[in-house]
Amino acid sequence: MKKEKKKYFAWGLTAFLTGCALLIFYDVFYRDNSGTVQAFFAKLFSVLSPVLYGLGMAYLLAPIVNFLERAILRWRDALARKRGRAIRIHKGWLRAASIFLTWAAVLVLLIGYILVKGVPNLKTGLFAWEYTSDNVSLVPALINTVLMTALSLVIATPLGVFAAIWLVEYAPRGSKLVRVVRITTETLQGIPSIVFGLFGMLFFVTGLGWRLSLLSGGCTLAIMVLPLIMRTTEEALMAVPDSYREGSFGLGAGKLRTVFSIVLPSAMPGILSGVILATGRIVGETAALLYTAGSVAAIPAGADALFDSTRTLAVHMYIRSSEGLHVNEAYGTAVVLLVLVLCINALSSALAKKLTKA
Repeated sequence: MKKEKKKYFAWGLTAFLTGCALLIFYDVFYRDNSGTVQAFFAKLFSVLSPVLYGLGMAYLLAPIVNFLERAILRWRDALARKRGRAIRIHKGWLRAASIFLTWAAVLVLLIGYILVKGVPNLKTGLFAWEYTSDNVSLVPALINTVLMTALSLVIATPLGVFAAIWLVEYAPRGSKLVRVVRITTETLQGIPSIVFGLFGMLFFVTGLGWRLSLLSGGCTLAIMVLPLIMRTTEEALMAVPDSYREGSFGLGAGKLRTVFSIVLPSAMPGILSGVILATGRIVGETAALLYTAGSVAAIPAGADALFDSTRTLAVHMYIRSSEGLHVNEAYGTAVVLLVLVLCINALSSALAKKLTKA
């Protein structure tokens, strides 16, 4: 067993070091070269190095998972001796708990790092109403983030919910069309966001002539989160027992009334969970918005507000950090973005509980 752990650790360390070496090799030799062969290897290295880096990190975390497993077993043995009876823990649950605790610790470290670096840089200039090159205010980006999130959800949520209702309640069960739609939806969930950004740039910005604007970015993000809302809503509707529907039909209610009065309220917590996940992806999106919404740090105003270029908090943070002139302010923006996501999730959870009780 110890030999296997050492072997996994060695493989993880090798993958980690190989990824770092490829990153360094790419930065030194191929970043500024434009030859065909050189560009091919540059693309290859840029794709392989993050994968190897991630695999290395996963393998390097394996000893921590094993340590937590042993700690949980020791706690179980101590509790069993105290109670005077044996306590059994399933091996799968033990491994799942260890992995969860490991990633929870990593998450706590990341959040702590952001807070330590960002809270001291939350100055009054960051909260000025108008953006200038001196105060680099985040207020316009904060308001644009709220507007972008609201616009995307207004477009994506009804489409995703009604599409899921049709798939579960009206489409013939087991039909080929339903299978094709589900496979397509699951495939769209795995497409990188920059691909959606390129599509939005070609279709909304160039094809429809909407320019880099709030509307182009909102429609692009709506398409991006539509599969997520659709699949979570579908799973929530399928989790509603058929006895609810049969009881409603038995009392004389029609199909439409049964769906909106019985099925949807029962599935509302699951639907809101999908909306919360979609909100988190919208708020943290950068790549797609750089191609569709632009980076103007101003609040849209006037009759053509939907066609004004905007900048969200994630884009604002990316620009501030990439320029290298206001890195401290970028950390402060990260803290505000983190608080915004937590507030949106808290409000959504409270709404879900209220609807569930109702």
